[in-house]
Amino acid sequence: MKSVCKVAVEFIRSRRAHGSASARPLGGDMCKELKTKVLRLLPPTPNGPCVHQESRTDDAEILSHTVKALKEGHVVGVPTDTIYGLACLAQNSEAVRKTYDIKGRNGHNPLAICVGEIQDIYKYCKVKVKEELLADLLPGPVTLVLERSEVLNKDLNPFTSIVGVRIPDHVFMRRLCQMCAEPLALTSANLSSHTSPLAAHEFQELWPKLSVVVDGGPIGDQSRLGSTVVNLSVHGKYSIIRPGCALSSTVDVLEHKYGLSEEPWEDGPLKSPHSASHAEKHTKR
Repeated sequence: MKSVCKVAVEFIRSRRAHGSASARPLGGDMCKELKTKVLRLLPPTPNGPCVHQESRTDDAEILSHTVKALKEGHVVGVPTDTIYGLACLAQNSEAVRKTYDIKGRNGHNPLAICVGEIQDIYKYCKVKVKEELLADLLPGPVTLVLERSEVLNKDLNPFTSIVGVRIPDHVFMRRLCQMCAEPLALTSANLSSHTSPLAAHEFQELWPKLSVVVDGGPIGDQSRLGSTVVNLSVHGKYSIIRPGCALSSTVDVLEHKYGLSEEPWEDGPLKSPHSASHAEKHTKR
């Protein structure tokens, strides 16, 4: 088999040279050899979203293709506000298993969930902080670790009673969650322990295992640090699990605006507030 596929390689090159081209699927919608749809989002204009009707239609089609793939139990590659990610329906146990297989990820490394609105967090988590605090941090490059509710798929991170939650500051990802009407399981689009990708071509080796790859262009933040991961599952306390790309601003909100006190996070097994031994710490998204 050719490397990923000739059409995909030509597409990546053309994207670099013609960043202003309208959103469209690759070569006849499909990379035939891989059966992987590689779809490009139209980049926003300096003055806001593009106003052309054709572009809006294309974006809607990309969302439709991606939602369909997710509903059919597939794993997709998507852009976020920090790095590129792999996503599947969090409530679909088989899709969650596929995500671990694609990454070669240890089964005791947890996956975060991604939702479209703050109100959705209350369905899948038990929240112990003010809603205003959530609104100050989300949408944004932050993963909030909260106690999970009974509604969340028991096969997702079955070893822990807490879960990381994201609302990326990314229009496509928020709309995708809203259209799916259920949480996505989200992790970085790379093999475990490899560098987190900032562009779609950087995880080309995974494309053959994905149903859809959404190319949203290069991620603006070049740090590759991923989101700041903070535990808020203990009332009145916070713990930084991973500094990530928004540490300073996150700590400022937690301490100076809401008066939370820091509780050091024990490096090693991820522990819930009700158990002494759970999985390894949150490492992605």
